[in-house]
Amino acid sequence: MNSFKDNYLPLVLLFIQPIFMASNLIVARGGIEFVPPISLAFWRWAIVFMILLPFTYFPLKKNFKILVKEYKKLFFLGAMGCGICGAFPFLAGETTTVTNMGIIYTSSPIFIILISAIFFSEKISLTKMIGLITCLLGVLLIIIKGDIDLLLNLNFTIGDIWMLAASIGWALYSVYLFYWKSNLPIFQRFTLVAFFGAVSLLPFYVFEEIMIKKTFFNSDFFVWTIFAAVSPGIIAFSMYTYVQKKLGASLTGFTLYIFTIYAAIYGFLFFNEKLETYHYVGTALVFFGVYLAKKNYEIKT
Repeated sequence: MNSFKDNYLPLVLLFIQPIFMASNLIVARGGIEFVPPISLAFWRWAIVFMILLPFTYFPLKKNFKILVKEYKKLFFLGAMGCGICGAFPFLAGETTTVTNMGIIYTSSPIFIILISAIFFSEKISLTKMIGLITCLLGVLLIIIKGDIDLLLNLNFTIGDIWMLAASIGWALYSVYLFYWKSNLPIFQRFTLVAFFGAVSLLPFYVFEEIMIKKTFFNSDFFVWTIFAAVSPGIIAFSMYTYVQKKLGASLTGFTLYIFTIYAAIYGFLFFNEKLETYHYVGTALVFFGVYLAKKNYEIKT
């Protein structure tokens, strides 16, 4: 049993974890029919915080001085990882497809490399630069749906832009999660990131509630927010943490590419989406670009 747990379970979870991670895109397309997007993002992370707090309250109480010392960094991580990456996919789901969201989100490793180079002096080789450009061309191809006229006329789906912004937000979260060392254990830190994520979303949630669309706290609300909190939230995060600990950051990074495949499957099964030629070409460019950019490169998270 121990042999299976140590040698095979992490590899099995490498393919299972993206099932839960990609389920966030089901929420982004399906949940917004019943819950306004900012409300959905706010309550999702508020529920994650409420679920985790009973297990981390007393350890966090002991580490209160660390919390005070690190709260600005924790707020930034919450705003990026839960605010931008929490709300933007739900805003994207109003106007774009699950397939598009999955493929565009795969460009995140490129932005991780770019941000690391700009803010932390990570070197970018010619190979990485070619990979970066190739990946961005793939994302652009998907955004304009293979039609150059859409680019020339600046006529494209706003949801794809929201998703591109979400991938940049995830890159910022990933880079600073690595560079900002913390004295808090993983789940205590995650509890606080979820809390500050909800706090960062609160003013936008209040604005949406008053000025745009009111939230109805019915059975649909509870089903979608709890699902969003548990499946792509706590379960996906816990599995990712375990797999990364056992297999390392480089191999665990493949979850993002498997994520794209599951996203396309979800789009086909639940939303009758079809893959067009530009999806195949764009995906090939993104994957090849990420391969070149990540060649002999690893960022630990």
